[in-house]
Amino acid sequence: MRQATTGRPTITVIGGGFAGLTAAISCAEGGASVTLYEAHRSLGGRARTADGPYRTNEGPHALYNGGPHWTWLEQRGLLKPLAPLPPLQATRFRFHRDGALRRVPPAGLLKLRRYKNAPVDRDFFSWAASQEGEAAARAAAHYVGVATFHHDPGMLSAAFVQERLRRTTSFPPEAHYIRGGWCELIARMAEHARQLGVRIETGARVDALPEDGPVIVATHLESARTLLKDERLTWDSARTVLLDVALRSRRGDLFAISGIDFPGWIERFTAQDRSLAPHGEELLQCQVGIGPDENRADGIARAERLLDAGFPQWRERLTWRREALSLGRTGAVDLPGTTWRDRPAVERGDGVYLVGDQVAAPGVLSEVSFSSALEASTLALRSTRADRAAPYVPTSTSAGTGTNSSTSDTTEADGTVTTPHSGAS
Repeated sequence: MRQATTGRPTITVIGGGFAGLTAAISCAEGGASVTLYEAHRSLGGRARTADGPYRTNEGPHALYNGGPHWTWLEQRGLLKPLAPLPPLQATRFRFHRDGALRRVPPAGLLKLRRYKNAPVDRDFFSWAASQEGEAAARAAAHYVGVATFHHDPGMLSAAFVQERLRRTTSFPPEAHYIRGGWCELIARMAEHARQLGVRIETGARVDALPEDGPVIVATHLESARTLLKDERLTWDSARTVLLDVALRSRRGDLFAISGIDFPGWIERFTAQDRSLAPHGEELLQCQVGIGPDENRADGIARAERLLDAGFPQWRERLTWRREALSLGRTGAVDLPGTTWRDRPAVERGDGVYLVGDQVAAPGVLSEVSFSSALEASTLALRSTRADRAAPYVPTSTSAGTGTNSSTSDTTEADGTVTTPHSGAS
């Protein structure tokens, strides 16, 4: 049993990304004394933004205003400034279908988005094909690659994919952009946390759980599995090739291309935020899911097909390029027969709580991290109260079992020095 505290409760957060900072702020607002440990020298996790002239996020990033984090950030003055997309740029969106660029999506895709619900126990492709035909099902599945980063979204749970189809095709669009990159949001959250009294230690890798109060583990799932010595902490995710390029500006460049022939996405982030690249250059970020038997070159080839279709003479205009393979770092995907409730539970027992984008919490993309962080902070604060001996009643986001057999196969490399409090981020 974790040591009880008297007076102001003590809560430890391990991991300084979006989820960890959300948890730290929430616990501090609840009256706790909070210490946050981050293994890297900078905060942010997968919400980091690269330094230097090309300010890339780790793959295409957007903040959806239909999620619960939007209001929470706005209420605390942490949301703005945003980088609104100019109306003219919004018209420069294309769909790559049958080898060519189209201004409108396939009609069947739009018909499918009208379905509010889809079955959990069927794969998306077979269910969607039974509703609107195979062509519509394939188009919708490939389009949803924008929010799943997966090579074959059609094989995933119909309920999981349909939720993402409806969210990513809503009008007006839910996607919004943080001016200056996601690091700016992280910086605002960190400063707010410090103002609330949160002690933040970077370069501090934790390899043993502290015993002076509840602990919220806000790391990559593989790092949490090692730290907690719990092999049940696994869940499916995607393998995704990331290609970032900077091009000399050309009038009329497209804003975004969605892959319909295959799952893929390209977005020109300087369309809404000129601060992300030097004057006279455009910053594009591409992502393409790849299958278990494919390699980085396969994904790069498909990404370059989209560039060839939408950005004339891009090779001659190229000023900078970076490639990466993201393994298990793009959030949970749910196979047929599973939902978010089946992922590893937030409540781990003995005062330990797990948060992140692969745990038992609802939402799309970063919303999973946010919702799990709020759940964990609520449970951690509750456990420190005088009535914490009362029987624990699980809430919806702490009900996961985490018995899925797959696992993500990499974590971000870390070169920080171990400290006495040391943990992964």
